[in-house]
Amino acid sequence: MVENVPPAQVWEALQTDPQARLVDVRTDAEWAYVGLPDLGAAGKQPIQIPWQIFPTMQVNAAFVDQAKQAGLTPAHRIYFLCRSGVRSLAAAKAMADAGFPHVYNIADGFEGPPDHQGHRGTVSGWKANGLPWRQR
Repeated sequence: MVENVPPAQVWEALQTDPQARLVDVRTDAEWAYVGLPDLGAAGKQPIQIPWQIFPTMQVNAAFVDQAKQAGLTPAHRIYFLCRSGVRSLAAAKAMADAGFPHVYNIADGFEGPPDHQGHRGTVSGWKANGLPWRQR
């Protein structure tokens, strides 16, 4: 089972744990137009590996291999992020199945669920928690 971890707890881990890594599994379009976590204050960068390939949204069959190529090992504590926590959960499960024992899903993702007006990023998730982020 993959644990859901609140964004603020992930930010703390990224700042204090040398083995903590954040993998953003959203698409190129989301990274470009919505933004990315800014991990500069933690001395790290998000690892960008799409779980699904835009625009067809087919699952990235090379995801685990790309994670390994990015330098991730079973010794790392890996926190997975997507828009709202669904794709990142699937990615974390795939990595757990591939022998990575320390994988976590970032609860509510980068933008969280929509608010009463249909806008994301205001209710919960990385952005709503006031954690550092930037746009390209």
